[in-house]
Amino acid sequence: MIKWGIVGAGNIAHSFSKDLALVSGGELVSVASRSLEKAKDFANEYGAPNAYGSYEELFNSNTVDVIYLATPHTSHADLSITAMKAGNAVLCEKPMGVNKREVEQMVAVAKENNVFLMEALWSRFNPTIKKAKELVDNGAIGTVVYVHSDFAFYALDRDEEGRLLNPDLAGGSLLDIGIYPIFLAYLMLGKPKDIKATANFYKTGVEIQCSMIFNYENAQAILYSGLNSNSEKKAEISGSEGTIFIHPRWHETTGYTLEKDGESTANEIGKMGKGYVHEIEEVHDCLNSGKKESDLWSHQNSLDLIEIMDSVRKKTGIVFPFE
Repeated sequence: MIKWGIVGAGNIAHSFSKDLALVSGGELVSVASRSLEKAKDFANEYGAPNAYGSYEELFNSNTVDVIYLATPHTSHADLSITAMKAGNAVLCEKPMGVNKREVEQMVAVAKENNVFLMEALWSRFNPTIKKAKELVDNGAIGTVVYVHSDFAFYALDRDEEGRLLNPDLAGGSLLDIGIYPIFLAYLMLGKPKDIKATANFYKTGVEIQCSMIFNYENAQAILYSGLNSNSEKKAEISGSEGTIFIHPRWHETTGYTLEKDGESTANEIGKMGKGYVHEIEEVHDCLNSGKKESDLWSHQNSLDLIEIMDSVRKKTGIVFPFE
């Protein structure tokens, strides 16, 4: 039985805990929050025996096999590093760090301490996205020449101190949701040779619209993220012989449509729970076989992804006050 600890008791931690309950071979045993009260409430809700009012207490408690880190972006690197130095395996919510320097440090500490580390990019383990990748790799749509992906929702009515609109918390659309379209382009086409990007900013200083064009040797990806409107969130992967449409909301999809030879076939693949089940199972597989990183989403994949995001930020002037 793999024993889990959760750090941070916000919305995503709740979704994750509900999905963890659906996975055989894993259980939630420890919860840490900066508020002991909050940690206790969370632990009670999910039947975890241990609650801690500080993150360090959990890191040093020897009660868990792996820690899921669900705090805001800006604390990912520091908390992951502290956890790993105490000998813990870590599943860190995406983005792993706010810039490449942070991710490099995290990977180095994982290797130094010989512990497992993975970025919680749950979409990578989504059954439909895995299937789409398999179809692409097997040449089902010929050579991929075009990827289109967007992810936007309206968030300008949110608290300006909250993580989405607050520059001190690395807010904005890019790191939070732009990471998904970028990930899809990277998964299907690899690292681009050239990036063009443009952004619009909000009164708090965070970027709330980002449009990107990734250029490859023989392909292009057109990507978008935003916080000032909704978007369709259907992804398109198009090749010389056909097209795969990943159904909305594509990052947590349950199916796809394949258009080929004048025919359109819809395929419903489904998923477990909200979708965190699949990344949890990947962590279990890695830990049970003694792996220190995932083959499906490796340290190098995380480094490539943050490098691309750093490039987009450089092109658009997205900087955070603490950098």
